[in-house]
Amino acid sequence: MAKLNQLVYKELGIDTQHEYNAYMHRSCHICNSEGFEALTRIRISHKGKTIVASLNVISSALLQTDEISLSHSAEQSLDVSTGQMLTISHLSPIRSLSYVRSKIFGNELSDEQLGEIIDDIVSGHYSNVHLSAFLTACASNQLTTKEIIGLTKAMIKSGKRMQWMSDIVVDKHCIGGLPGNRTTPIIVAIVCALGLTMPKTSSRAITSPAGTADTMEVLTQVDLTLKQITKVVSDQGGCVVWGGSANLSPADDLLIKVEKALDIDSEGQLIASVLSKKIAAGSTHLIVDIPVGETAKIRTLQAAQNLRREVEKVALVLGLHVDVVVTDGAQPVGRGIGPCLEARDVLAVLRNETEAPSDLKEKALLLSAKLLELSGLENPGDGYEKARKALESGMAYDKFIRICQEQGGFREPELAEYRHKIKADCTGTVTKVNNRTLAKLAKLAGAPNAPSAGVDFFVTLNSEVKKGQTIFEIHAESKGELSYALEYYSKIEIITIEQC
Repeated sequence: MAKLNQLVYKELGIDTQHEYNAYMHRSCHICNSEGFEALTRIRISHKGKTIVASLNVISSALLQTDEISLSHSAEQSLDVSTGQMLTISHLSPIRSLSYVRSKIFGNELSDEQLGEIIDDIVSGHYSNVHLSAFLTACASNQLTTKEIIGLTKAMIKSGKRMQWMSDIVVDKHCIGGLPGNRTTPIIVAIVCALGLTMPKTSSRAITSPAGTADTMEVLTQVDLTLKQITKVVSDQGGCVVWGGSANLSPADDLLIKVEKALDIDSEGQLIASVLSKKIAAGSTHLIVDIPVGETAKIRTLQAAQNLRREVEKVALVLGLHVDVVVTDGAQPVGRGIGPCLEARDVLAVLRNETEAPSDLKEKALLLSAKLLELSGLENPGDGYEKARKALESGMAYDKFIRICQEQGGFREPELAEYRHKIKADCTGTVTKVNNRTLAKLAKLAGAPNAPSAGVDFFVTLNSEVKKGQTIFEIHAESKGELSYALEYYSKIEIITIEQC
């Protein structure tokens, strides 16, 4: 017999991505007796598992008064199916929200307060509204260096932490904002071929056309357990996997999704995000790439220098050796934008193909050299030549294939069926590339959900083009997505050509 605080589960097939949502009828006895309203945070339990979800109230016959439904991610988390009973209860008052309110009014938070906030976030107690409030309170450089250190420590503590046999474990992170720029798989292949340990845990795309994990998933399996990651690194010295499966700094994954939706770039949150994941992954030496450009994430050299200083201060306290490299972010790196197209470029560089994008190769060599020198494996100034030889001799490609095979097997990327060439409407010089509109075009073509969708980009800044020359090509997996992308392109400008 069902208890008064239990309802029968009914699957409705609602996808809200990673957010947990619950659905009840407005006349449900629990809604009435408990006083639940729309967007109330409630606790739901099933066979020893518990989640916290935001309530949505339904007035139609979609649900009966004794039924409850969940979003797909919440259903998976509870491992529940239609007809089973769920137990519903109020969520206790969340004390850490008072600390968020304190921060909104400009007060400095202690390590303990930040730790409690992160614990509640990881436990699912915060709704997106609460997460937005916390992120907004931390934005516009409102976090002190002490708070950034405390936040980083709390985020490390919230998840698992990897341990490695090597005393030196290297990593690389790019602040982002550039389409393409898929240097990471190449760097891992080079430095691991030369004997360094680089267990690279990477993200999937959130607002970009591809993340490193999306690109690598075209070539091999990336959704590995911590045990599987450990074996790959033990056998090959490195890996390139999706970080979400390793449960490293899980609070960061939750915060990033809301931060991107708000389009807020909080310097303190960014530093805590990057360093917490690297330290949790067991890294001891880290290269941070900051691309600077008018349409990149970091837009001025001054902003990049400020970020560099703060990263160095926090890393020093946490015992992480770091080298921050400021690079050109005025245009895409490589030609492909989208998982399969970027994977194709990565392979072209690793295979030393004649048509491989030279800018992608050079940037990968530059950052590989920095890692070799930071780790002490090479003397300052000697890393580039060592990295170049590892790449051009085929050592790096051999290592990359072995890593892929160890992760689950290697496969070649496949390109999309539907394509449309965009041609220059005049003869002249390319004077500007809008990274943001270019990335959005690739997304509207279907990337990254459609892996072979995206944009193939054929020109560079200051290059001469002729009227009718193909400047880029849109790739899509369906006619509808291609048409949708072309409609967007008709309304915006991606490349500025100064006529001769």
